[in-house]
Amino acid sequence: MSSIKVVAGDLDRGRFFGMRHQALPARDEAERALLSGLGVELDFGGLDVTQGFIDELVGVLILRHGPGLLRRIVFKNCSQDTRAIIEFVAADRCEQHHTTSRRSMDRGA
Repeated sequence: MSSIKVVAGDLDRGRFFGMRHQALPARDEAERALLSGLGVELDFGGLDVTQGFIDELVGVLILRHGPGLLRRIVFKNCSQDTRAIIEFVAADRCEQHHTTSRRSMDRGA
């Protein structure tokens, strides 16, 4: 599968990314690539991020498109803290997506 590299944040603006709105450019770029059938390599090299930033970048994608899209995303150059935040957010949003989908199916049955 072809993939594109998406830098999670603009280092020209610093290395700390804590606000949700700071994730929007990377999320939009990643989402366009995923919807066109490409894989995405998210590069966190040199960045410090918060849970809110990761939730806006990755959590929103999971809620919109389902947990399966995680198979098409590679997380690169993550610190241990960043990796832990990604794992927490992904697990939480996957569970939320699963619960929401189950409720929708129960109402439709």
